Amino acid sequence: MRKKVIVIGLDGLEPGIVEAMLGRGELPNLATIQAAGGYTRLKTTYPAQTPVAWSSFMTGTNPGGHGIFDFICRDPQTYLPDVALTRFERPKSMLAQPRVVNRRQGLPLWQPLSKAGIPSTILRCPCTFPPETLQGRMLAGVGVPDLRGSQSKGTFYTQDRAAVAEENEQLVLLDSGSQLATRVIGPRNTRVSPASDTYCEIRVQVDQAARKLVIHTGGAPAHIEVPEKSWSEWVRFKFKFSMLQSVTGIARIYVRQLEPYLEFYVSAVNFDPAAPMFPVSAPGDYARELADNIGLFSTLGMAEDHTGLNNGRLDEAAYLQHCELVLSERERAMRFELDRFTEGLFFMLFDTPDRVQHMLWRFRDREHPNFEPDQWPGFATRIEEHYRRCDALLSAALDKSDENTLLIVLSDHGFGTFRRAFDTNTWLWQNGLLALKNNHTPEQITGEGFASVDWSKTYAYAVGLGGIYLNFKGRESGGILEEGSEAERVRRAIQTGLADLPDTQAQRPAIRSVSRREELYSGAFVGSSPDLLVNFHRGFRVSWESAVGGFAQSMLADNLRRWSGDHIVDPESVPGILFMNRAAKHNHVRIIDLAPTILSYLGVAVPESMEGASLF
Repeated sequence: MRKKVIVIGLDGLEPGIVEAMLGRGELPNLATIQAAGGYTRLKTTYPAQTPVAWSSFMTGTNPGGHGIFDFICRDPQTYLPDVALTRFERPKSMLAQPRVVNRRQGLPLWQPLSKAGIPSTILRCPCTFPPETLQGRMLAGVGVPDLRGSQSKGTFYTQDRAAVAEENEQLVLLDSGSQLATRVIGPRNTRVSPASDTYCEIRVQVDQAARKLVIHTGGAPAHIEVPEKSWSEWVRFKFKFSMLQSVTGIARIYVRQLEPYLEFYVSAVNFDPAAPMFPVSAPGDYARELADNIGLFSTLGMAEDHTGLNNGRLDEAAYLQHCELVLSERERAMRFELDRFTEGLFFMLFDTPDRVQHMLWRFRDREHPNFEPDQWPGFATRIEEHYRRCDALLSAALDKSDENTLLIVLSDHGFGTFRRAFDTNTWLWQNGLLALKNNHTPEQITGEGFASVDWSKTYAYAVGLGGIYLNFKGRESGGILEEGSEAERVRRAIQTGLADLPDTQAQRPAIRSVSRREELYSGAFVGSSPDLLVNFHRGFRVSWESAVGGFAQSMLADNLRRWSGDHIVDPESVPGILFMNRAAKHNHVRIIDLAPTILSYLGVAVPESMEGASLF
């Protein structure tokens, strides 16, 4: 009989919630898997982030072996933040496309499987864009941008002339009236000078009696009717670069209100699975095949529209509607592929639990500064409801499992509340480790924060979700530190200064410790990691400003965003979960142990590059 491994990833499931719900009998499918094999908490990566942890899952190595240390990295020549998962290389000619490169290194487990002639079906695994050749099929996950090259940039349309654009969105001011013309914004056309937006014209008509918006899309379908406070189906839009060149993309439209003035929201324009601007699947036509069988689906890496909710363009009900649309697409893909799965490895990741928790955690935490008691009754248990939804979809995997199947369900990390934000760059400035030009203070800085840094007097700076870099001579363009006693002094000053750093307002320490990269990482890519990693206590996280190379208005501040849950704290306090239908030989399981376990079960030698050990 052919052996099979089915792996279902439920991103971000928190052990504390899972264990309590198991105790109440609310997760019957997970309980069935536990009874057949076992359950344990799963040691995650440093840091506890989705792209880092899943890259370690697939390669069986610590981040030093695959080179992904964060969502965000920095360019040592400019100090500016950049996307850590992919990079785009300029085309060699005006007619050529840019080339996209996956920054993740290491040997993912499907490569030795392919070499052994064993097929894999890999659906939505992070850090697989662009997809690589393998025996089987792959649909890329976190890391796939939208059609404009961002990670998720929607467009808000309003007749309110006083409206202003919020963070990471496009704003279109509509004319007055109940019938009007506007446009859906597509990718930038960089082949003209100056570069300009492409667009697709649409016409909208308000039907007050039926409480809906009638839209002539200029795409396919050509005509849609969207009820107020509802999402549309997918619409395929065509954007022209020239008479001879065009690209299609897909988007959904949410009708926020019809009166006193019209407002609607267009999601980020996704790559069209049937004709993506860059490959999102392997083989290249697999995304089209999947869409032909299950319908159009989101290709965006971060598919759930948390930006729209964070900016107040969507409310929680609209956001949860969108999350369910995404989850249903994934479930259809899972069921379609499981129906034809006969051997090898099947992997499916559901990201939605992570996104739901990020945005709704404040409703389960009465001490959160953005807790809303008026809305609390309706949303206090939505996270548990989503866990039950995730448990229900596991029935398809259980139905496909037999005596020759290893079934694994895991989360990459846990979760918790995010009440207070710590601005690392402000702390470095206060402690004389980062200097600003013209005697400026962090409170005086607006816009690009690092433009105001005096690098000739700066010893350390923060970029990313917890990382600190030393300003090394020869590595950074304006570096002043040399390795040795001076660099050691800076490291010790940061470690001793931040350990158990008190938050007088919260009356508890904000930071547990600071780790050195040599304590955490080994392998060929350690040189790309931050020099130090801040390990926060639960309830705290790095500020939004520090993460992108800037400064907040104060060193510690309440988190008043709807993004109210997080996991980027001390990784020891946010383990993941692991359920298997076979008993492991011990319960001290690391995420790096899963790739060797899968390979061993399928009879394939574990590559020397993998640090983990088989659990059987």
